[in-house]
Amino acid sequence: MDQETRRAISLFRFGIISPLVSRKGMSRGEQEARIRQIVDVTWELPGSPRSSIARSTVLRWLSLYQRSGERLESLEPQPRKDRNESRALDLELQASLIALRKENLSISLPVFVKIARSRGIVDPDRPPSKDSLYRLFKRSGIEKDTRLPEDRRRFETELSNDLWQSDCMHGPRIMHEGKLRKVYLFAVIDDHSRLITTAHFYLAESLDCYRDCLIEAFERRGLPRRLYVDNGSAFRSNALKYACARLGVALIHSRPYIPQGRGKIERFFLTIRKQFIPLLPEELTLEGLNGLLATWISDDYHARMHSSTGQTPLERYLAQVHLIRAAPKDLRDYFRIPVRRKVDKDRTVTLDGRLYEAPVGLMGKTVTLLYHANDPLRVEIWEDEQSAGFLVPLDQVINSRIRRDKSLKPALEHRPSPQPASESPPPAPYHSGALFSGGTES
Repeated sequence: MDQETRRAISLFRFGIISPLVSRKGMSRGEQEARIRQIVDVTWELPGSPRSSIARSTVLRWLSLYQRSGERLESLEPQPRKDRNESRALDLELQASLIALRKENLSISLPVFVKIARSRGIVDPDRPPSKDSLYRLFKRSGIEKDTRLPEDRRRFETELSNDLWQSDCMHGPRIMHEGKLRKVYLFAVIDDHSRLITTAHFYLAESLDCYRDCLIEAFERRGLPRRLYVDNGSAFRSNALKYACARLGVALIHSRPYIPQGRGKIERFFLTIRKQFIPLLPEELTLEGLNGLLATWISDDYHARMHSSTGQTPLERYLAQVHLIRAAPKDLRDYFRIPVRRKVDKDRTVTLDGRLYEAPVGLMGKTVTLLYHANDPLRVEIWEDEQSAGFLVPLDQVINSRIRRDKSLKPALEHRPSPQPASESPPPAPYHSGALFSGGTES
């Protein structure tokens, strides 16, 4: 593991325990409540396929950090010097346990520990853990995985649009602008009916492509109650979470490296690989590929009886069409990118290198800006959950000609007294148009 990865892990671990160390004098109950919040969350652990953090792990990180004098380096993972060796069991104890296990291969590990206790092989007060024994016996080649497999069951939602499953599949290569380009298939399937709400090939596996696919699904088939997606970067963004939350769609991410929960969309992708892609012509454009896909889904997949439901996907979906929630007319505005900005004292706001003018009443306030990535000049400004209109791109030349509202200027506390007329003659009257010509007034 390189130094950069170790630092990233230490920063992640500090972020986990920071609520426990930032506040001094925390009671035991408050600490336990914060630890429960940490344990209940699904995380993306750097350098690890796991998605959860145990209570003991949080306490260990906290102890390491405090005992080191609150040094961040203490949270970096340390390399194991005894890899493939047991740290809890000495060599003599390992040999005794292996010999006993060979005599009792069929019993469970808890019963094995009881027998080892009764024979005095292990300390009755501090027996080795089941995990230590399992690793020891597995290394010795005498143990199969006796742990129960995870309880997984087939499921099907009761109503159409109750749950949508979505994922991305790597597709074939096509000719695009004179080059061979790989394409990616984003698709969304209704769990109850197996109807494909939308499916499109794109040139990139990006958030923008998935957002385009999802918006079309909402416009064509209404809003689902839940959207079950992968953990890829295209499905994880604050903009997507924000849009789904405002639309009342619960965005659910599957556990990393466990695709079984998305079985229906994975089965559809398998059908695509076996029944659609082999029939494609050799020379094909992106537009032509998506045209063939739409025709195949409409005329073949949606019209074919599904083996699990006994109905065609379209018939099963339309049977409950009266229960479907329609998408709002301004659906695309829900997918605008939200950013937080502070309005400067000169009423300007900076967004992606551009300057905009905000309303006078928002000077000095922190606001939310909503905009589309492909339309950066149309920016709406929100303050206290209410829209304050759209920003105007800054034009300094026009601003130089606008007369300011004097009522908005603060009064000067130390304005100098006017001089007597005898000491300072009044200024000559200004004649517009005579600045450069030196001629007559115009």
